[in-house]
Amino acid sequence: MLRYLKDRINKMSETKPVFLIAGFGNPGRQYRENRHNVGFMVLDQLAGKLDVSFTRMESNALVCKTSHDDQRLVLAKPQTYMNQSGQPVASLLRYYRVELDRLLVVYDDVDLDLGVLRIRPEGGSAGQKGIASVIDRLGTRHFARMRIGIGRPPGRMDAAAYVLQDFPESERSMLGEVLDRGVDAVLTFVTDGIDAAMNKYNGPVA
Repeated sequence: MLRYLKDRINKMSETKPVFLIAGFGNPGRQYRENRHNVGFMVLDQLAGKLDVSFTRMESNALVCKTSHDDQRLVLAKPQTYMNQSGQPVASLLRYYRVELDRLLVVYDDVDLDLGVLRIRPEGGSAGQKGIASVIDRLGTRHFARMRIGIGRPPGRMDAAAYVLQDFPESERSMLGEVLDRGVDAVLTFVTDGIDAAMNKYNGPVA
């Protein structure tokens, strides 16, 4: 009887709605510390906090499944390179039957200073190729996103080259604070909703 009840509880929990949290970056060791991979970094930090690891591949994304505050989460790091990120996001959304209001995409933004977060319930791509790919695949811009500021390139440096640079040692302390804040913002989105996450975390690290 006890085993039967446990099986019933597990099956009931599997039918609960899922949150899909997708962090953007480029796959490969050479890109791991790049500014462009800050979305991956937030997901790695979040997985560590929830004591899970990215050990399986689904729909061209590294995926781990977990829960927080009785909510089911699927964490995903697309492995298709940034400009094709929409394919795995759309596929996972369909597979796990995720409602659009339970999708959150985390990615870098050169138009925001390092240390600044911006959470929004919808919007255009603003030239971010990963978000443009998601909008194209989903056929809508009505999904939540969290932009993480990485700062503007110095002088006349090309933005495409800048985002593929590693964070320098001088920014490591600030980066650590940003990643912690990003993780807390994601969990607030899951437990309290996007308005609470925006009100609490939009802006620079205090």
